[in-house]
This record gives sequence, structure tokens and C-alpha cells, in this order.
Amino acid sequence: MKILITGGAGYIASHTNVELLKENYELVLVDNFSNSVYESVARVEKISGKKVKFYEADLKDFEAINKVFQAEKDIYAVIHFAALKAVGESVEKPLEYYENNISGSLNLYKAMKIHGVKNFVFSSSATVYGDPDEIPVKETAKIGATNPYGHTKAMMEQILIDSAKAYGWNVVILRYFNPVGAHDSGLIGEDPEYPANLLPFVSQVAAGIREKVVVFGSDWNTPDGTGVRDYIHVVDLAKAHVKAIEKLKKDQGTFIYNIGTGRGYSVLEMIRAFGKACGHDVPFVVGPRRPGDVAEVLADPAKAEKELGYKAELGLDEMVSSAWKWQKLNPKGYKK
Repeated sequence: MKILITGGAGYIASHTNVELLKENYELVLVDNFSNSVYESVARVEKISGKKVKFYEADLKDFEAINKVFQAEKDIYAVIHFAALKAVGESVEKPLEYYENNISGSLNLYKAMKIHGVKNFVFSSSATVYGDPDEIPVKETAKIGATNPYGHTKAMMEQILIDSAKAYGWNVVILRYFNPVGAHDSGLIGEDPEYPANLLPFVSQVAAGIREKVVVFGSDWNTPDGTGVRDYIHVVDLAKAHVKAIEKLKKDQGTFIYNIGTGRGYSVLEMIRAFGKACGHDVPFVVGPRRPGDVAEVLADPAKAEKELGYKAELGLDEMVSSAWKWQKLNPKGYKK
């Protein structure tokens, strides 16, 4: 069974590729390398012992993505990872985010419609909830993104939901909380050019690549004053996509699931846990809050457990130790 994966060389996609290949899916990957490199694809093949098909293409180029669908006649489902994804950067570059994320998704949806592909898994985000009224957050919570990145994810969801109703598509929307960690082989992991997320930044500080972690605000309404998030191991997150494909095989309609653990950790807790993993304190300073940030976001994962049979299994120790292993084995990321 053939699965088309956009953003197929990226962080979450590479781990998902490994899990899908374990289940003997045939993978067709598309990526433009705007924030990824081909080396991750080669390492996925090394881990799995299986080959994937790869196309270099940008979703903003409709003809390029349409040619992929023309060449791959029997695609069962699409998993859509491709997007710009940094909250802070989206506040600074909103037009770039709207153009890339929305226009690219529209081209993908149009190509699906033309070629009769009706099964879809969407890589969404807890940022669509914004500053939620209730914690933990249920899938029924109102949408209220507080930054352009979150707005693009919410818009991409809505366009997809409307299209699914009109064209008879079957859709699983996965709203990720905070993916962290790396594959236990140490061969694939998060490799940002400049870390926009907490754990890869902490990892680089621990390795001496950067001087210190900046904690964005210590006056939030949380137990230690720093932001609290629901962190989930990227391998656990990857497995949710396998469950989503299984769901599409047996049920029709549109389904939305939170993918998190329901357990929150503060920024300071994460820094201290990483210090334990690497064997020394990780230096940090407190800075001002970032625009678009919120105090606390935690998932209610009950619906995914009930309907997908999915539950995250890996804890904080595995998250930070795997991230540190990736950092030690790949001090320059995928660069040789």
C-alpha cells in the first residue's frame, strides 16, 4: 500500500517513515529541502533496510506536485507534514508563512482531487487552540490561535474539512503537542539550522555549541513561573500516524485527535532533566516573554486512546536521553 508523504525528509516525517516501513508500507516522499536534507532519507533506509521513492518538489509549485501524482498512480493516502513551523518566526514573517503553508496545501488538495486520492492524514498542531479556556484541552475546545503559524494550521484544517465534505474524502487530523527526542539508533533526530524549539536548543547548549538557553518569561501563571507544555517523544508521535492510516482503512469521515501525553513539564524541568541526561548543568538566563506564547497547554489524549487505540509510552527520561544521544553522535546534525 502506497503512502505519499510531504515534507518527507523532515524531523517528524523521518521517524514516521521508519514506523510505516516497519509495517511494510510503500513510501513516496516529497520535500523541497527548505528545512531538511536528503541525508535523513538515506538514514531512514539504513535503519529500516528498505528503500523509499523520493521526489524533490515544492508544494507551492502546482505542476511539480501534480507530476508526482501523475507518476504515482496508486497512492492510497497522503500524510501532509510540509510546512514552515516556527512560532516566533511566523510572527516576524507572517506573509511567508501564509504563502508557504496555505498555498502549498491548496496545491496538494487540488492534486488529490484531480487524481482521485481520498485518504489523508494531516500534521496539525496544538497551537490551533491558542490560550485554551480549560486544561487539559479536548478536541472540542474552541480554535483560537495566537500567532500566524497557528492560524495557518487552523486554516489548513478548515479547508481540508470543507474539501472532505464536498469530495467524499476520509481525513484524520492529528493535533501534535510538543515533539521531542530522537530515534534510539541515534541516526535520525531534529536538525534545525537555528533551533526554534526548546529541546534542540538545550541540547546545543549542553554540547557547548551555544552559550546559554534563554527562558522566555518566568512570570507565567505556572508552578515555577515558566511555560508548561505537553512533550511527546517523536517515536511515539510517529506511531500515531500508523494508527491514523489504520483508521482510514476501516472508517469513513473526518476525525480529529490530540496527540500528547496529558502530562506537562515546565521549561525549567526540561532543562534540569537534560542536565541529568548529559551529566552537567545546562546554563540558562531568563528573558522576556515571546509574542504569541501562552502559559500552559496540555492534551487530553483520551479520544485518541479510545478511537485509535493509541497511547504514548515513552517518558521524560527517554525524551531527553535520546535527544542527547543524537546530539553526541551528530554534533553538526546531518552535515558530515
